[in-house]
Amino acid sequence: MSRYDPLERKADMNMSEQDQMRQQGLRGELRCDESMARHVSWRAGGRARCTYAPADLDDLAAFLRGLPDGQPVHLVGLGSNLLVRDGGFDGTVIFTHRALRAVRVVRDAAGGEIRAEAGVASPRVARIAALNNLGGAEFLAGIPGTVGGALAMNAGCYGSETWDVVAQVETIDRSGTLRIRTPGQYTIGYRSVVRRCRQLSSVPGSLQKNGDAGEWFVSATFRLLHGDGVESRAKIKSLLSQRIAAQPLGVPNAGSVFRNPPGDYAARLIEACGLKGRVIGGAAISTKHANFIVNTGGARAADIEALLELAERSVQERFGIRLEREVRLIGERA
Repeated sequence: MSRYDPLERKADMNMSEQDQMRQQGLRGELRCDESMARHVSWRAGGRARCTYAPADLDDLAAFLRGLPDGQPVHLVGLGSNLLVRDGGFDGTVIFTHRALRAVRVVRDAAGGEIRAEAGVASPRVARIAALNNLGGAEFLAGIPGTVGGALAMNAGCYGSETWDVVAQVETIDRSGTLRIRTPGQYTIGYRSVVRRCRQLSSVPGSLQKNGDAGEWFVSATFRLLHGDGVESRAKIKSLLSQRIAAQPLGVPNAGSVFRNPPGDYAARLIEACGLKGRVIGGAAISTKHANFIVNTGGARAADIEALLELAERSVQERFGIRLEREVRLIGERA
């Protein structure tokens, strides 16, 4: 079967791209020149050359197999830690949250396991665990993204991290090959997941520091202990109340934009530099939480990136601390 290149204009203009895909057995939805602002939580940024929403995991594997080597690819869930620069991303963005949404619960004497695909929202895992009287996943209710994103960056909140409860993961690579991997195959740290004994790459959209280049997480099995559903739901409610009180949830944002440096908090450092409330264009450093950048209306990716760079520069100059970003920026500047 010949490779399907969504970036290449076909000679036969009478056949649509969707028809070409159907001929190759693909069942998902392909779009070209797609605005990514509608797909990321900042509601800002440029366009992707192509986007693809697979019908299911098999369709994702088939699509990846057909892509030419070296073509930039980025997998996206809910877009809660992503920004596409205003000049756009000259590659393919693949959405996981529309199809990779299966969840399965298996109970046993010790508690149970929840297997969730990469496109499942993390808070949904927390709710399902509580409904099944399984404890330990409550913190996932405070992570505004999908399982795939939480795995890639070891997302966490309120003292717990995603990989604390991971028993195994399933990955897929650019050849469409699926693999089962265990936590022991990764070096896991604060907002960092790195496959052991592998050369890292700068391929856009690969896991890069969060695993093998060109390999992505497609599911996780969470190992949980017996719990009390009533207590779990109360804990989830408390966590969400804390989040509502501390974070600017009413305006478009991408969550915390910087990792906390050892022994300190990024928000404290940024606020100490006098940047809380600083505005550039349509973006601002939140007056509620200085580690959040919000879209106050009509923000460009350049506005957000300028605030990121301002915070980095100011904290470095005043405290000698280099802030590390939690958010990912892809594509070209305008």
